[in-house]
Amino acid sequence: MAITTDQVLDALRAVQDPDLHRDIVALNFVKDVVVEGSVVSVTVELTTPACPVKEQLQAEVEQAILGLPGIDTANVTMTAQVRTRNTQSEDLLPNVRQIIAIASGKGGVGKSTLTVNLAVALAQTGAKVGLMDADVYGPSIPMMTGTLGEQPLTRESKIIPIERFGVRMMSLGYLLGEGQAPLWRGPMVAGTVKQLLSDVKWGTLDYLLVDLPPGTGDAPMTLAQQVPLTGVVIVTTPHNVAANIAGSCAALFRRLNTTVLGVAENMGHMVLPNGETMRVFAGKSGDELAQSLGVPYLGSIPLDPQVSQAADQGLPSVIAYPNSPQSQAFQALAKEVARQSSVISVARSNQTDQQFVASSAPEGA
Repeated sequence: MAITTDQVLDALRAVQDPDLHRDIVALNFVKDVVVEGSVVSVTVELTTPACPVKEQLQAEVEQAILGLPGIDTANVTMTAQVRTRNTQSEDLLPNVRQIIAIASGKGGVGKSTLTVNLAVALAQTGAKVGLMDADVYGPSIPMMTGTLGEQPLTRESKIIPIERFGVRMMSLGYLLGEGQAPLWRGPMVAGTVKQLLSDVKWGTLDYLLVDLPPGTGDAPMTLAQQVPLTGVVIVTTPHNVAANIAGSCAALFRRLNTTVLGVAENMGHMVLPNGETMRVFAGKSGDELAQSLGVPYLGSIPLDPQVSQAADQGLPSVIAYPNSPQSQAFQALAKEVARQSSVISVARSNQTDQQFVASSAPEGA
């Protein structure tokens, strides 16, 4: 007897997403099942194009299909649709699916460098990515991306982002004169952050990364209060002082009801010419900080002069040295950030569905 679509779906229920802990049929990942004799074609739609287990899931889907009697060919197409964060009726950015803040608390940890490379690495997976430079006192994104001196256009009273390396970018650095320093107090900082959100034509994005200034002041508080964030990535270096201040930054976002997606360590071990690794700094590691905060450890970026050299030349490291250990680390970090964002978004969606069912149930049910 010919295999039916229902039989294919039953077989695919054995394939589980290792992060969401449910089968891909229940998660509605399986699309367009077509059975033609001994050939089965399916499309699997994941929650992010940067899914770190995409190849694993594809192999398991193929194996499940080929286990059906009479089937000798499995054509599996992997696609992705980034889940949308919980939005509100007055959301400033309704067409941005995920908004992720990048914070550190302390300056000098390479947060902006990490943010630029993370944005480009996500864009390289096929995601639509935006980068907002919210460091109003020291905007560095234009220099790091080779766009210093460019001026954005306006259209229909909206500012059009500068685009480079597949990433849409906006920074106060594009709007200030060269060498001009803003002398602003708190309310003006808060107002500028809101304007970078509302007055820029970001369009439809899968991810908007927001590079926050050091500290726990007006910029992070305004961001968390203006838009529903997917979460925040805490950046640290292997120094006790950096880890301590990063912990305070995480505490701030928790007070603002923002999820900490995890800790990313910058300037980690150094890869020596002979292939061995050496840890230059001996302070509290990112892994240890993540454990103390009870959040995921997203990964470590090696300490390498090439990273800063590339940034000084206006090139992200993932572009200048695509096969280097640090570029591979940035790409792995991008997948981990995407993974945690998906887990959080799906969990919130399920919680919202459960609350809706509970509120819709008749009294006494």
